[in-house]
Amino acid sequence: MKSEILKLNVIEKYSEIAKNSTFGCCSTSEPNYTIFSDDYTNIKGYIPEADLGLGCGLPTEFAEIKKGDRVLDLGSGAGNDCFIARSIVGEEGLVVGIDFTKEMLLKAENNLSKTNYKNIKFVYGDIENLPFKENSFDVVISNCVLNLVPDKEKAYNEISRVLDTNGHFSISDIVTSGQLNPKLREVATLYAGCISGAISQEEYLEIIKKCKFSAIEIKKIKRIDIPDNLLLEYISTKELSEIKTNNIGIYSITINGYK
Repeated sequence: MKSEILKLNVIEKYSEIAKNSTFGCCSTSEPNYTIFSDDYTNIKGYIPEADLGLGCGLPTEFAEIKKGDRVLDLGSGAGNDCFIARSIVGEEGLVVGIDFTKEMLLKAENNLSKTNYKNIKFVYGDIENLPFKENSFDVVISNCVLNLVPDKEKAYNEISRVLDTNGHFSISDIVTSGQLNPKLREVATLYAGCISGAISQEEYLEIIKKCKFSAIEIKKIKRIDIPDNLLLEYISTKELSEIKTNNIGIYSITINGYK
């Protein structure tokens, strides 16, 4: 029941984002989701209308996608990473985006309708129960989505199931480092949103290993900095000093792994 409530909350939040934004999602009173996002502007295949600033990395940069590959994007939103991946796989490949927010899928389909691409598909579905046969894809990508999934182990097992032999993933996500003060998690959520489901980097990597992936490698890591003046509204000067000294905080990582 808790898992279903979390999913409903995610659907509600991202439906609102899809309906109300062209880039970024928030008024000044809402979390700044774009604080994590990387700059796609000069990347081949970039479509500005598909970029809502909701990512926390650039998985296609490290995904080793090849011409003709079959690529699956988990939590594809308005289609940003799908269009980038399509520019790499060419006409011979296939790119499928999956999302369980219908408003996002509508936005993605609208963006697709403005292109002449015939080998991009957007599908409704749940990452914990992917509607695809085994061995359907060469590469799985995702951008700041799996931290929102209640059962991450189930999600990674599904990734393994749909990947073909020797297939691999490149996933950007949010993790925590050190013993995260509940107050710090609260202010981080208020400031940046989308991190309430984030787990520690160690736990995250253990889940991937448990799902029997190999050659697991962190390709990129960056700290998410929250302004000191905002933190000091919630925590003491001593607590802030401890956070900085011990590198406690929220991080964006991009991880690769092979089936």
